[in-house]
Amino acid sequence: MDLQSEHLETLIKRFQQRRPLRTGSLIITVFGDAIVPRGGTVWLGSLIELLAPMGVNQRLVRTSVFRLTREGWLIAEKVGRRSYYGLTGAGRRRFEKAFKRVYSGGQPAWDGAWTLVILNQLDADRRRDVRQELEWMGFGAFAPTVLAHPGVDRAELNASLQELGALDDAILFQTDTVDQFATRPLRRLVREAWNLDQLAEGYRDFLDQFRPLWNQMRKERTLPPRECFLARTLLIHEYRKLLLRDPLLPDELLPADWEGRAARQLARNLYRLTGQGAETWVSQHAETAQGPLPEAGESFYQRFGGLD
Repeated sequence: MDLQSEHLETLIKRFQQRRPLRTGSLIITVFGDAIVPRGGTVWLGSLIELLAPMGVNQRLVRTSVFRLTREGWLIAEKVGRRSYYGLTGAGRRRFEKAFKRVYSGGQPAWDGAWTLVILNQLDADRRRDVRQELEWMGFGAFAPTVLAHPGVDRAELNASLQELGALDDAILFQTDTVDQFATRPLRRLVREAWNLDQLAEGYRDFLDQFRPLWNQMRKERTLPPRECFLARTLLIHEYRKLLLRDPLLPDELLPADWEGRAARQLARNLYRLTGQGAETWVSQHAETAQGPLPEAGESFYQRFGGLD
């Protein structure tokens, strides 16, 4: 690669050196970021071509796609000798839930209220499953059987509890607004319940990885589409992993120097910078059974609060 790609090359090597190489997770990133907004279906050969510069060989792509199909994420359609893959209904719901967090424009204002879920009435196995799902949704543990969230979507919460067969046994409370949103004891409790120190370390690592790339790419007048696609994919792949661990707490509950704010700004800026070139590369190298992927819908251009 030329000098322009120095930092991108470093990021690709870092990805390739990870063990195990989680190709399935990378495919999920590509689907959520590039394929879902453009119809949601793609030829397997296109996936192989898109991922080849990442050092992911054809065998790994085929094996990972087969596994994602078996796990209910993807569904295959055979047309002649070619296989085309799209999301299952359940897979699409999981994608939308996860990627909505990644591309959000920012946190809504907080009114100081909390949603509490008490799990005392659940048996041990269901309690473990429900706690795992609630933590994925951004809940923190205020006590072993008491989970809290400062701004959860109640409809989404009820739907998740219903799917787990726990809606009738879990106890839900909505607190009233307090005069002081974030007292010192509450801030300490929040820091411990959500392990903010560990999350902050992850954000610092993300900033160290992608700031050099941002500084290098923004100085260039023209960005090759291939590099834009690779940079955007790696950006969202790493940022998505952090966002799925981040409860996205209101600013009132976070430290003044919270690294997540800088990480979101960097992700937004680099995504906007690489967006057009990445879409050009996808248009040139991905296809469905009907031909090129359709153009992205309006919702795509609302990512990160609006793309240029």
